[in-house]
Amino acid sequence: MIRSVRRFAGAPAARRCAAAVLAAGVALTTLTACGSDSGAQTLTWYVNPDGEATNRATAERCSTDGYDIDVQLLPTDASQQRVQAARRLAAEDTGIDLISLDVVFVPEFANAGFLAEIPPEYTEQATGPDVVGGIADTVQWNDKVYAIPQWANTQIMWYSKSLADAAGLDMSEPVTWDQIIDAAADNGGTVGVQGKKYEGYAALINALVMGAGGEIATNLEAGVDADITIDSEAGDAAAAVLEKLSNSPAGQPDLPNSNEGTVLPYLMDGGGFMMNWTFVYKGAGYTEEQLKDLGWAMYPATVAGEQARPPVGGIDIGVNAASDDLDAALAAAACITDEQSQIDLAANDGLMPAKSSLYESPELTDAYPADLLALFRESLEQGGARPVSAVYNDMSLAIQTSWHPPSSVSSSTPSSSKQFIEDVLGGEALV
Repeated sequence: MIRSVRRFAGAPAARRCAAAVLAAGVALTTLTACGSDSGAQTLTWYVNPDGEATNRATAERCSTDGYDIDVQLLPTDASQQRVQAARRLAAEDTGIDLISLDVVFVPEFANAGFLAEIPPEYTEQATGPDVVGGIADTVQWNDKVYAIPQWANTQIMWYSKSLADAAGLDMSEPVTWDQIIDAAADNGGTVGVQGKKYEGYAALINALVMGAGGEIATNLEAGVDADITIDSEAGDAAAAVLEKLSNSPAGQPDLPNSNEGTVLPYLMDGGGFMMNWTFVYKGAGYTEEQLKDLGWAMYPATVAGEQARPPVGGIDIGVNAASDDLDAALAAAACITDEQSQIDLAANDGLMPAKSSLYESPELTDAYPADLLALFRESLEQGGARPVSAVYNDMSLAIQTSWHPPSSVSSSTPSSSKQFIEDVLGGEALV
């Protein structure tokens, strides 16, 4: 059932400001975004830093005579974003109306009652057939819709053409992790991945397991009683990839602390391969000369003959169930996730659309090579989502703990991590 709409009843802006100040622990003198020069009410949208300038322009476009949309920033790290959002929404803080959520957090927030259900007039936009790949699944929980996708993300394999040529790899055909690690090691290059103990590392492990035909967990609707299935042949294959990379000269020296940003220079300084998100083409800061040597291909296969399952992600827009004006907040959510917003984020920031048809828009075909656009869409459709579960955060933290650092991973890791995940979910161990 859709939660009853609590209409804005002239709640003074000062009350909404005070709630935000108290929740954030910010001094009144430092807060400047609570008022509205136009006299309209203010809807506050907390955004992650990706595409900030574009989101601010979208907020201005989507403001109306009835409300202004004010943008506030969440922390850069996804885990910290979750903590801040959960604290404020759990406190029914009315100083937050709209929130940008990493796709893996929507089930947890919906299950906790933090998010308003998306009404029927917007569900086609959120889950219709034009929504690419499994992104529509990320906004649903218990057969209801709790957010609207704003942009979709996937990892592809970026590589230096010169090194691939030297290694004799045919990059027009699927390649395996074994092949690229050997190619980089034999030719003085490296393989860049996200090896830091954070959500990006959990996304890597999930992709490796799914790329071998397995899953980290099944029976997800059972919550803490889900079946943990990482101790499998697929888990063994995933562990073998990390063990090989950690012990290879192709492993980057900062592998235990590597993230999406730290791997960027290695690709062009020494050559090799890099698994990273779609922002690279627009946002890596490579020179025109370096871009000439930049190639792209489908994420590598964990096991020869198995289809790769690249990481997928993105941002969904949720509405605070405690918002003072749900009607206005839901209308604003629909606007800031509309086609123009998705096109602007892709063209300006490399954050790709959640709608498949938009990959053929003139703005995107002008901004990207045709084969790269096609690869982004194919990778999203082929990608492997992380477990859609209300307890995913606990699963992820347990995986990060039991598989880190990458140099500690061995053939025994899948079985020991299965036990640890079960202990964490059962309240018998802490992360």
